[in-house]
Amino acid sequence: MFKTLSDKITKDPDYPDRVHTLTVLQRVLDGSIYDVLSTPFAEERKPSGEYIPLSERRPSVRYNLCRIVVEDSVGLLFSEGHFPTINSSEPTLVTFFADLVKESSMNWTMIDAAIKGSIGSVAILFSVRGGRPFFEVKETVFLTPKWKAIAPYTLEAVTEQYKTTKQALVDAGCAVDKDDSPNSVYWYRRDWTETEEVHYIPLKAEDFKQGKAFQRDVECTVAHKLGFVPVVWIKNLPPGNAIDGWCTFKLGIEDQIEIEYQLSQGGRGLKYSSDPVTLIKSAMFGDGEAVRSASNALIVSQDGDAKLLEITGDAARAIIDYVKTLREFGIEAIHGNRSNAEKISVAQSGRAMEMMNAALIGLSDKLRITYAEQGLVKLLQMVVMASHKMEITVNSKKYNALDKTATVVLEWPAWYPPTSQDMLTKAQALEVLVGADLISKPTATRNIAPDYDIEDLDEEAKAIKKQKDEAAADALTQAAALAAAQPPKIPTTE
Repeated sequence: MFKTLSDKITKDPDYPDRVHTLTVLQRVLDGSIYDVLSTPFAEERKPSGEYIPLSERRPSVRYNLCRIVVEDSVGLLFSEGHFPTINSSEPTLVTFFADLVKESSMNWTMIDAAIKGSIGSVAILFSVRGGRPFFEVKETVFLTPKWKAIAPYTLEAVTEQYKTTKQALVDAGCAVDKDDSPNSVYWYRRDWTETEEVHYIPLKAEDFKQGKAFQRDVECTVAHKLGFVPVVWIKNLPPGNAIDGWCTFKLGIEDQIEIEYQLSQGGRGLKYSSDPVTLIKSAMFGDGEAVRSASNALIVSQDGDAKLLEITGDAARAIIDYVKTLREFGIEAIHGNRSNAEKISVAQSGRAMEMMNAALIGLSDKLRITYAEQGLVKLLQMVVMASHKMEITVNSKKYNALDKTATVVLEWPAWYPPTSQDMLTKAQALEVLVGADLISKPTATRNIAPDYDIEDLDEEAKAIKKQKDEAAADALTQAAALAAAQPPKIPTTE
């Protein structure tokens, strides 16, 4: 069924096959895959009486299993409780990165990138405006990367090229032929290089087919002079090719479509069962139209018969059981969350939840490599390199020439929030390790920082020292007061 739907989506021969593939996967992710079917599910026959096959009708029930698994896996990556703490060998960078994450809404950027990139790839565009860094997530359907020959994982350029209408270009402020109709088709192109963001004058579709080259738009072209392509290209999962990775939900698409059609059929059956069909074996006496209703009596001849045909609930229950099985198969295929809320009667420890959702955690763990180590870290390094070309302002602080050689380390919190018993066990273990001089107190504090929402370890250490000093001063004051309250000791003589 998925191939049937894919074939109904128009494939433009002017684009490479990759564009059609990503477009179809995109439609699955956002739920618009059925937009190519114009007939509602409840419409079973054409005006001529001809039966309409199920494959030509839009399902009336939607259960986007693929989207659910994608959002669950991304939630374990970059949600507020799972976003990594960014540390560095350079203390200045630690503060800089913490401020940058908050000011630029890095959580939102990475969540958006991981969801859009689940179809195969995504690009994050970096720019500096007025000294402030900005990040923009771009879908890669119409983007093409070019890698350096001597450094296969380093971008030499990224090209954005697609067809659009004259009216869309006019709305975007591009200069086009005024004599063309608003629906005239143009090709738009833009390149990102190591020194420029190159814009080109839109080219008419007929000129493009004849092989006419794009002309540089001097007025719109911007020179950034960063010394690197300001784009981070992220391939979703292995295996993949030079451009795209493996789609997160590809193996679950058929199961999702089958679930949605089966639930739609089940709903159709329930509607029929609530509206029984009248069966008459002999002609009725009298004239007039028979009313289909259980409360209206039908008069038939002596040898005649009339019945109400109903559908029992056995078929509906069978459909539900079948759908549950399909859901299990689909979730297992794409490594989704297999826990069942109906079977969990009490709160589970963090470790128990990890074991229960081992497949989902395994998926998120692989996504950490692509979207964190190959995505987030590269974005941070880009900002650091940009500080050598221009002044960067973050949280009203100005930075110049940040240390490019400093390491950037991501420290991840636990997959699931620990229970009070988990936190107690962890605290006791850290206390033993600190007491045995196996780890330092700062290391122990950093280890529990995500659990207690400790953002600045230095400030926390100062607060602890201040608290100890105040406690020691109070103890001395109390001791002095107690000593002053004691009666003087009278010496005795022998």
